[in-house]
Amino acid sequence: MLDATNRSGGTATASPRATASELVVPAPVGVPSPLLRAGLAARCRRTVLSPYARLSLLLALLAAAAVCVLLFEPQRLLTHGWPPQLGGAAAAAVFAVAYGLCTVAFVPRPLLNLAAGALFGSQLGLGTSLAGTVLGAGVAFGLGRLLGQDALRPLLRGRWLKAADGQLSRHGFRSMLAARLFPGVPFWAANYCAAVSRMGWLPFLLATALGSVPNTAAYAVAGARASAPTSPAFLIAMACIAVPALAGTVVAWRKRHHLRGR
Repeated sequence: MLDATNRSGGTATASPRATASELVVPAPVGVPSPLLRAGLAARCRRTVLSPYARLSLLLALLAAAAVCVLLFEPQRLLTHGWPPQLGGAAAAAVFAVAYGLCTVAFVPRPLLNLAAGALFGSQLGLGTSLAGTVLGAGVAFGLGRLLGQDALRPLLRGRWLKAADGQLSRHGFRSMLAARLFPGVPFWAANYCAAVSRMGWLPFLLATALGSVPNTAAYAVAGARASAPTSPAFLIAMACIAVPALAGTVVAWRKRHHLRGR
C-alpha cells in the first residue's frame, strides 16, 4: 500500500538508513583530521623542546661561535689595534660587548685582558674587561641553563661529577669565587658547570665579578705596561699572575684526596 502511494505521487517518507547515508559527508582523501593535526603538532613541539634537541642546539651555537673566532682572529687586536673610527666611551662599550661574546666562543680571557690594557690603559682596561667578563659569563650561564641543564644533569653519575655538582649547588658563591680566583680553571668550563648545577643567578654573577678582579687587573696592567717589560708595574703584575697560579695548584693538589673520598 505504501509503495503504491509513493508511485502515485504521494509524499514518501525516506527510510532512516537512507537519511543517515545522505547526511554523512565523506572527508577528502589525504587531508588529516583536526585531532590528528593537533597530535602531530604536539609531538613536533615535544621533539623540538626536548632536552637533547636543546643540547644539540647549544652545541651547534658553540661550534658556530668557535668557527667565527677562527675566521675573524680576535688576537689581531694585540697587533693591529682598535679600529680608528671608534674612540672614548663608545670604544670601551663596544669592546666590552665583543669581550663577552668572545669568551662565550672560548677565546682565552688572558688574551682579551692584555688587549684591553694595551688599548685602553690600566684603569679603563680593567673596567671594560670586568664588564665583558660578567656579560660573557651571564650569556654562557643562560645558554647552559636553558639548553643544556635538563639533558646533562641525568649524566652526573660519577663520584667526581656528583661531588662537583653538590659543591656548586650547595655553596654556589663560595665555589664560584674560588673558581674565579684560581687561574687554572677555564672560564668557559666554570660557566657551563655552574649552569648545569643548581646554582642561582645572583651568586654566580656576584662571585664572577668579585673573583675576576685580581687576575683581570694583573693582566690589564701587564698589557698597558708591555712596552716597558722591566718597569716595576709590569713586574708586579706578572708576579700577581704567577703567585695565584702557583697557590691554586698547591690547593688543588691537597684537595684531591678530599674529592676522591666523597
